[in-house]
Amino acid sequence: MDLMPYRTFLTELAHASGELIRPYFCNPALQVETKGDATPVTAADRGAEELLRKLINAKFPAHGIIGEELGSERADAEFVWVLDPIDGTKSFITGVPLWGTLIALLHQGQPVLGCIHQPVLGQLMIGDGRETTLNGRLVQTRRTTRIEDATFLTSDPLNYRNRLGPKTNELLARAKLVRTWGDCYGYLLVAAGLADIMTDPIMNPWDIAALVPIIRGAGGVITDWNGGAPYPADSTVAAATPELHAAVLAGL
Repeated sequence: MDLMPYRTFLTELAHASGELIRPYFCNPALQVETKGDATPVTAADRGAEELLRKLINAKFPAHGIIGEELGSERADAEFVWVLDPIDGTKSFITGVPLWGTLIALLHQGQPVLGCIHQPVLGQLMIGDGRETTLNGRLVQTRRTTRIEDATFLTSDPLNYRNRLGPKTNELLARAKLVRTWGDCYGYLLVAAGLADIMTDPIMNPWDIAALVPIIRGAGGVITDWNGGAPYPADSTVAAATPELHAAVLAGL
């Protein structure tokens, strides 16, 4: 399947949504609401998803759409776009640039193309499961082989509260560096060879879909914590270099 037309359109979607989102970042007038699941949402989240849906429906009216903020339409279509307009809204509303827009394309239910776009930092990462680029430059996960040499990332350590055990504490203690450079930006760092491990115990489909072709395209491994497919189910996620992934699962 030739993904190039979709890759070109994906780039257009990323830049269009970035233009809308950018003025809201670090804007003291930004209003923050709380959704039913106790997570924050802003006009930037909703406006970006509305724009993305409008562009997709105009270009590919037969395609489906699944979005965090506005639900699903034609979710059983052959091609479905999965949207998270701002992954890392908690960082976004506090002026921390470790967030991004996630856009994925599913073919027959499986992610075949994905992007992470950080419009403030000017970073666009695109993966198709075979290769991953950052601003057009091919990137690869690094070849770290020991937990003791690894940079270990996660979005929020409080999400581990009911999952931490002696093995997990030992795993974290062994890592060279443990940081909460999280949400989609942590996966960008792993794919770009700037970190080694990224794990999250609580994920939704729109959080995951774009990450799968990105991590795999960079030569990494991404699964749920049991080693199974991370998509489409709501899932735990572990992404790491091939040399470390089994050891990470054993510790989780």
